[in-house]
Amino acid sequence: MTFILGKMSSVKQLYSQSIIYGLSTIVPRLLNYLLVPIHTNVLTDPRQYGVITEFYAYISFLLIFLTFGLETGYFRFVNKYKNDERVYSNAFTFVLTLSSIFFIAAYLFSDSISSLLGSGYLPIYIITTAAIVSLDSITALPFAKLRNQNRPLVFSFIKITGVAINVLLNIIFYLVLKPSYLKNLFPHIDLLFYVFLSNFIQNIVVFVLVTYFTGFPKIRIDKSLMKELIWYSFPILLAGLSGTTNEAFDRLFIKYLLPKSVDSLYQLGIYGACVKLAVLLVLFVQMYRFAAEPFFFKSSGSQDHNKLFGKSFKYFLIFSIVISLLITFNLPILKFFIGKNYRESLYIVPILLLANIFYGLFFNLSFWYKLADKTIYGLKYTVIGSIITIISNIILIPIIGIYGAALSRLITYVTMTIMSYSDGRTSGFVSFETKNIKFYIIFILFITLSGTLLLVFLKPYFSLIAANILIGLFIYKFIKKENIKITLWR
Repeated sequence: MTFILGKMSSVKQLYSQSIIYGLSTIVPRLLNYLLVPIHTNVLTDPRQYGVITEFYAYISFLLIFLTFGLETGYFRFVNKYKNDERVYSNAFTFVLTLSSIFFIAAYLFSDSISSLLGSGYLPIYIITTAAIVSLDSITALPFAKLRNQNRPLVFSFIKITGVAINVLLNIIFYLVLKPSYLKNLFPHIDLLFYVFLSNFIQNIVVFVLVTYFTGFPKIRIDKSLMKELIWYSFPILLAGLSGTTNEAFDRLFIKYLLPKSVDSLYQLGIYGACVKLAVLLVLFVQMYRFAAEPFFFKSSGSQDHNKLFGKSFKYFLIFSIVISLLITFNLPILKFFIGKNYRESLYIVPILLLANIFYGLFFNLSFWYKLADKTIYGLKYTVIGSIITIISNIILIPIIGIYGAALSRLITYVTMTIMSYSDGRTSGFVSFETKNIKFYIIFILFITLSGTLLLVFLKPYFSLIAANILIGLFIYKFIKKENIKITLWR
């Protein structure tokens, strides 16, 4: 199936290549998405899913810290020094050492850490999670080497294989062997452990495959080169930690900021499941991102850059809103994707979707400072965003619970988007095509209002049918007004 966008072939190229560039990230994320119905139906207590949500929030922070921004540092210096193998060896050695120290410390203090986290957190969770994050960090540089060698097929094969093994193991543990059998076979091991065990086995396989294809580097430290690498990579580490704060801190705050009268781990499990539903939009953003970065850097010097960016920005906004509306009004069906004990707070999904739209808009606007070589602005936005995330969560979660966490995420990304637009509007790299935009806004507002009123006064499925018909009509009008020609052939 081939899509031909009639008016502007370059924009057509951007969106068609999104699928190609995104495979190594999107396919694994789609496979991972299959774990949500398995986990939320087998782990019927949301508290168990709350533990998973919390631990993977910790993992996102630890990965940033343990890789130390050296993936980007490797790309910078391997080109500077003409593919000198010393760059790879030094970066790999540093990450291997840091990750090993982290794992040993986590192993030695696993009992203390589990006690600190609270009841229900077994030391084996700590040890296995430390092994997962350590292996993830160690394989980061070999994956970067594959990218530098222009070996996308190998890169994608390993990524997809790893996640496929993880999903398969979860299916074997939870659907083939069944929880009852596992409890009888290993009575002292909690069902939750098999989530971490599956991920650990995945990472072992990935480590073996990626080192097979890239080779195990020499373990060495060149002090002068290492100093350059760390000096260059440290600001990237800080920016990464700030950015991850915006993504993960809401999940960590829920556990510690909810009133004592509220079962925080239970609420965290429900929030984690709702975040997974909203992630459907993030998949589109990731696909777009893989193609957009090289595309806009290559077209930055062309006379048509502003037109290309303006049209692409408009299309991205429209596509994001349409996807969000489809998810929102199809929640009566999509809710069956998660276990029945996780459906009580689906009202926060539209807020999370709106936050993800602004996350995508912020990414689009990030090109102005990247193209203008003013990347310090990126650090500025992520640091301010992380401060807003922390403050808004502290204020809102104790008052309105997990709704406050979702609202905090929205406030953060709206603020970051406004700041980036305000700073970048005079840069010459920010534009927005306004053709037909008033019609689109009115039509979208009509869909939203009509669907909401029908949802309030009629049964959800009437709203679902009516909203989908209107969205289909909107897509048809959009294609006609934008003169998008779609040709299908086998």
